[in-house]
Amino acid sequence: MNKYLSAYLATAVVMIALDMLWLGVIAKPLYQQGLGHLMAERPNLVAAAAFYVLYTFGLLLFSIVPNAVDAGWLKTTTTAAMFGLIAYATYDLSNLATLKDWPVMLSLIDMAWGATISAVSATAGRIAWDRFA
Repeated sequence: MNKYLSAYLATAVVMIALDMLWLGVIAKPLYQQGLGHLMAERPNLVAAAAFYVLYTFGLLLFSIVPNAVDAGWLKTTTTAAMFGLIAYATYDLSNLATLKDWPVMLSLIDMAWGATISAVSATAGRIAWDRFA
């Protein structure tokens, strides 16, 4: 059980730290420029917490655990990147399909970010898993 918990916590901590840096500093001007009229003054912390809890579980379930026994960390990283790309693309492409004036470039950046943050976070989780194996 310790390896599951340590992998989950390592993944969550890295993901939240990177996302806070991304959303709060690096990409904040991009989101304000492209979606400023839709942005809330303050984020809904309950919804954000629910996202991080569920998304981290998804990385554990679909990327870290299935690849922890036989595959190396590179397979974990690759499957996590694909999971992130698909998950973020679901959101961004649905918005492109249904919302007026949704910015294409922001969607492409967001999908790349989803792949990147998922890969890095799951790799941290895999490292934590391996320490308890």
